[in-house]
Amino acid sequence: MSNPSLFRPAEVSGTFPLGGDLPVRRLGYGAMQLTGPGVWGEPKDPDEAVRVLRRAVELGVNFIDTADSYGPFVSEQLIHKALQPYPDDLVIATKGGLSRSGPDDWRPLGRPEYLRQQTELSLRHLDVERIDLYQLHRIDPKVPLAEQLGELVLLQQEGKIQHIGLSEVTVEQIEQARQIADIVSVQNLYNLANRSAEDVLDYAERENLAFIPWFPIATGELARPGGPLDSAAKRHGASPAQLALAWLLRRSPVMLPIPGTSRVAHLEENVAAAEITLTDEEFSALTHTTGA
Repeated sequence: MSNPSLFRPAEVSGTFPLGGDLPVRRLGYGAMQLTGPGVWGEPKDPDEAVRVLRRAVELGVNFIDTADSYGPFVSEQLIHKALQPYPDDLVIATKGGLSRSGPDDWRPLGRPEYLRQQTELSLRHLDVERIDLYQLHRIDPKVPLAEQLGELVLLQQEGKIQHIGLSEVTVEQIEQARQIADIVSVQNLYNLANRSAEDVLDYAERENLAFIPWFPIATGELARPGGPLDSAAKRHGASPAQLALAWLLRRSPVMLPIPGTSRVAHLEENVAAAEITLTDEEFSALTHTTGA
């Protein structure tokens, strides 16, 4: 086999200037699945988790998304272990604003002192002086938005955060947030089978905000035998999941899919999706077909 460092399919996905000054390759990696069951505790195979992160960078990925709540902190610590010293072009995004008390338990917590504490811990666990992109993981309905984002703006002014993003928000919430802070990205649930955030994506594209779809490779009934996704996948000699990623990359120039996995083989399959070019007919067929 040839030197794997020479084969960097993520580069084919193109780039997006995150915040205007951080060029990232559009196909990134989401690090949530590097933790234990229920996104809680250590992974079953910590060595494989390290291999996944290192292989992602070898494949040309330079945008990695994580959160303090993944583990908690396990994902951030694994990123540090695997990739420090970090490549010069690597952009690490993390999130704060969800508290954890056990597996699969997630609770919004947006008090300013908590967000500051979590930012400081993320800086320590990632071993960086400044976080490239810090995202409010969820808006806490019990705390005024101005207080939540206001604290992140203070941290930004202190040089601890470079850019601020949001997660799971409506267009109205983004507009409210932009009155308080300079928002550069939005991370919402979005995939070929679930496009409930279509209006948020359209807004992000109009405003040139990065749109980071989480759970990007869900295919639902679209992957059924003989369906449009299954048929296109067979024509390309690819998996339905790869076609779903290729569709996302084609859907919008501001789209930054971050498929996650805990296995190197699956990572390689996901990143290879960047090399798939859908025809106009294939893209249209998938766009106009909805999954159950």
